[in-house]
Amino acid sequence: MQYLTEFFILLMLSIVFLQSGIDKAMDWKGNLEWLTGHFAKSPLRNMVPMNLGIIMILEILAGSLALLGAIVIMISGNPTIAITSAILSAITFIMLFFGQRIAKDYPGAQSIVIYLIPTFFLIYLLTN
Repeated sequence: MQYLTEFFILLMLSIVFLQSGIDKAMDWKGNLEWLTGHFAKSPLRNMVPMNLGIIMILEILAGSLALLGAIVIMISGNPTIAITSAILSAITFIMLFFGQRIAKDYPGAQSIVIYLIPTFFLIYLLTN
């Protein structure tokens, strides 16, 4: 039970990112349409398709690593995959936060901070 808190945060990250990444893959057109409108008045307006692809890949990778990291840390106590997932998750959330701020969607940016806090806490737990 040494890594119980880390295990549950990793499960949360796997759910958040796998659901979001798979949704982007399954409804690419709908996501692209919504995000194109969302970023229409921002400097990122011409990069929406590329950024959507990058975020989708990062989300699926971060979610998969979080799930694998949760399993490995409970079975063997080895935190390497969990640390990698936590760092990739933080990078992904920072990218999403940046995008929301650039789009001037301040409530959207604020909601990402809710996910950043346990992610930063996970990094702290795993590296100290």
